[in-house]
Amino acid sequence: MSSEPRPGLPFLPGCSFRDPTKTSFHRSQTLGYKNGFAFSRLPTVGFGGERLYVNQPTQAELDELCYTGPTLTYGEAKKITPSGFVPAHVAFDKKVLKFDAYFQEDVPLSTEEHYRIRQVGIYYYLEDDTISVMEPVVKNCGFRQGTFIRRHRVPKNALGDPYHWKDLNRGINITMYGRTYRIVDCDPFTQVFLESQGIELNPPEKMVSDPYMERRQMPLRMYITPSDFDQLKQFLTYDKQVLRFYAMWDNTNSMFGENRPFIIHYYLADDTVEVREVHEPNDGRDPFPVFIRRQRLPKTFVDKKKTFPSCVMEISDQEVLEWFTAKDFAVGKPTTLYGRTFFIYDCDEFTRNFYRDKFGITDFQPVEIKKKPPEEVPQVIPPYNGYGFLEDSLQNCYSLFPKPPRKDIIKMLENDHKVLRYQVALESPNPVDEKRRFILSYFLSNDMISIYEPPVRNSGIIGGKYLGKTRVAKPGSTTDNPVYYGPSDLTIGSTIEVFGHRFIITDADEHVLNYMESNAESFPASTLQSMRDHFRSRQVVEETAKSNVPAPGTSIQELDELIERVQDELKLHNYLNFSSIREALLRCDKDQSGFLNKAKFLSICDSLKVPTSAALVNKLIDLCTYGGDQINYRDFLRALPL
Repeated sequence: MSSEPRPGLPFLPGCSFRDPTKTSFHRSQTLGYKNGFAFSRLPTVGFGGERLYVNQPTQAELDELCYTGPTLTYGEAKKITPSGFVPAHVAFDKKVLKFDAYFQEDVPLSTEEHYRIRQVGIYYYLEDDTISVMEPVVKNCGFRQGTFIRRHRVPKNALGDPYHWKDLNRGINITMYGRTYRIVDCDPFTQVFLESQGIELNPPEKMVSDPYMERRQMPLRMYITPSDFDQLKQFLTYDKQVLRFYAMWDNTNSMFGENRPFIIHYYLADDTVEVREVHEPNDGRDPFPVFIRRQRLPKTFVDKKKTFPSCVMEISDQEVLEWFTAKDFAVGKPTTLYGRTFFIYDCDEFTRNFYRDKFGITDFQPVEIKKKPPEEVPQVIPPYNGYGFLEDSLQNCYSLFPKPPRKDIIKMLENDHKVLRYQVALESPNPVDEKRRFILSYFLSNDMISIYEPPVRNSGIIGGKYLGKTRVAKPGSTTDNPVYYGPSDLTIGSTIEVFGHRFIITDADEHVLNYMESNAESFPASTLQSMRDHFRSRQVVEETAKSNVPAPGTSIQELDELIERVQDELKLHNYLNFSSIREALLRCDKDQSGFLNKAKFLSICDSLKVPTSAALVNKLIDLCTYGGDQINYRDFLRALPL
C-alpha cells in the first residue's frame, strides 16, 4: 500500500494512510570533520529514510551531453573541479570586527556636569552577523558599566532588516535601539577585512573624552609650601619612619624593684614617642606591651602656681614650654620620661643612619648592660626525721611533688639475687644476749642489709626477723653526705652499728669468700686476707676430721665436740626447718628403736634439703652409723639447733 494519501479521501482520524515501517523523519547531517578539517557531503537519505538518487544527471546536463561532440584535434577539455562547500559559521569562526565609538548621555540632576561622554566598543561577529556593544569598566565611575547590547542581530529599520558589516564604517553615526553611536575608528583586522571586500574606509577620528573625568584627574589644589616646617610636608617626608632605641629602667632602689628592659619608639612623622616593655618568659608580669602610649611627651613645663590642679587637668600646649624631639635621645645618656629615668644603651641601624645624615653624629658605641645576679638563697635541708629512707625524705625538700630517687638499674641487673651472708653476735652487757646469734644478709643489688635471728627453743627469746631490708649508715655520717656500710666493711671480727645496736661478725658463708676473690679489685687487701685466714683455719679442721675418722667406738666427748661444730654450721642455713626434720625422722621409726636404715635416712635428709655434703655433717653421719647400714638418728638430732 502506498504511503502517499489518496486524493479525494478526507483527512480524518482513521482515514490517513502512511507506511508504518517508516519511523525516522529527521534531516540527514551534511557537515562532517575529517583529520581536523570540515567538509560537506550531499545527503543520500531523505525524510522517512527514502533513498535519494542525487547522482542522476539533471535535464540540463543531459541536454549539454547531447550537443557536445568529441574534440578530435585538441582532445577533451579539462574540467575544473568545483571547490568544496564551506559553511559560513566555519569560514568566519572567531572572526570579529571591532569598532571604537562613543555616545553622549544627558545628566539632568547634577550641578557639576550637564552631559556625559561614554566610550564603547562595537563588535560585529561575521559567523552569524550578530552585534554586541560593550563599555570598558572604569573604577569609581559611579554608574553601571559593561554590556550595553547583548550579542544578537540588531534591526536597523522598522522592517526588521538587521545590520550588515557593509553598513559600518569610520566617521558615521548608527542608531541602535534609540541611541546614536559615533564610530571613530576600528582595529587593523577590521580595516584589512573591509578593504579586501572593496569598501572604502573614512579617515579615523579622535576619540572624545568626558570633560568631568578629565576634571577629576586634575589635582584639587596646587600651592607652594610656605616653609620647611609645614606639618603636612613632615608627614609626607617621614611617614612610616621610626627611630628605635633600646633602654633600661633601673628600679632596684624600690621594694621588689629590678632592671626592666624597654624599647623607645620616636615617630618622625609627628614627633610622638611610644615606650614598649620587653617581656621575657616567666618574668611574672602581665603581658601588656605598651608602657607609655604614643603621644607627644613634654620636656619642660611652664612655671605654675602651687594651687594649679595639675593632677586633674590634661596637659595642653599652654602648660608646656618644650617638647621632646629627636635631638633629646642619644646612646649612652639617660632620658627622663614622666619621672622615670631610662638609660639608652643601644639603637637600630636605621636610627644610626638618620643621626649620621641629619645631625652628623658618628659615635654609636653600645653600652654593655650587666644585670645584677639575684641573690642566691641557700637551701636549708631540715634534719632527718627517721621515717623512710634518707633519699626519699630529701625528695620532699626538692619538689612539691616528690619523685622517687634514681636507681642504678645496671647494678641491680648484674647483682640480682646475689646475697652475702654473715654470722653476727650481739654486743650487749646483758648476759642473756651473749649466746644470741644472728644471720646478717647483705644484698649486692641495692646495698641493703637484713638481720635474722634463728629461733632457739627454751631460750626465752622469740626468733625471726630482727631487721628488715634497709640501708644502714655508718656512725658519724651526716644527712648531707651519708656513708653506708658496704661489702668491704664486713670483715671477720669487725663491729657494725645498726641503729644503736652493735654487732660483731663471727663467721661468713663460703660464697662471701668466692665473691671477694672473683672481685678482688673492689675490696681492700686487708679485708680479703682476713677472710682467707678465717676460712683456711676452718678448712684445716675439716680436713683433719676427714683424715681421722674414728671407729664406731668413738668417745662421747669427741661426739659432743663435733655436735657443737655442726650446730654452728647449721645455724647459717636459715632456710632449714629443724622441727620438720625431727618429725620426719620420728615418724619413720615406727618401732621406736632409735635406728634407721642409712639409705632411707639420706633420702629424708635430701628431701628436707639438709646439707649432708658438708664435711662436718658427713662426719657426724659417719659417727652415728652402726653395722654399716644403721644410723642412730637420735645422736644426729642432738646436733640440730633448738
